[in-house]
Amino acid sequence: MKLNELRPNAGGGTKKTKRLGRGTGSGHGKTSGKGHKGQNARSGGGVRPGFEGGQMPLFRRIPKRGFTNIFAKEYATINVDDLNRFGENTVVTPELLFNEGIVKRGKAKDGIKILGDGELSIKLTVKAHKFSKTAAEKIEAAGGKVEVI
Repeated sequence: MKLNELRPNAGGGTKKTKRLGRGTGSGHGKTSGKGHKGQNARSGGGVRPGFEGGQMPLFRRIPKRGFTNIFAKEYATINVDDLNRFGENTVVTPELLFNEGIVKRGKAKDGIKILGDGELSIKLTVKAHKFSKTAAEKIEAAGGKVEVI
């Protein structure tokens, strides 16, 4: 299917577009639905998002707390349980996890961290950027190896 082939479902309606400024008979002539004069009738008129007519805006009225650590590392997380889909003695690398669709590339900005939720029933060599203590124990208990990249 291509974008130019998209059509509404049978029985599903499509609204006709408002054709503005096409004469008085159209119902949207003359002022084109903008009323008479005023800020919103002008070209480029209107107010910026969040503006409340001079009243203190909601965002500024609400108390602010906390801060964002700009140096925080962003790891994509995956549980030990998710590794059961691989075959025995597989070398699990970040590239393999991306290709299998277990982890999205955009989520793994600073790497991949393996967490210890669930059980591992097969022997694997897992290469990742970080491991939780329980994840490392479970992988090694199943006879596998843990390698920090």
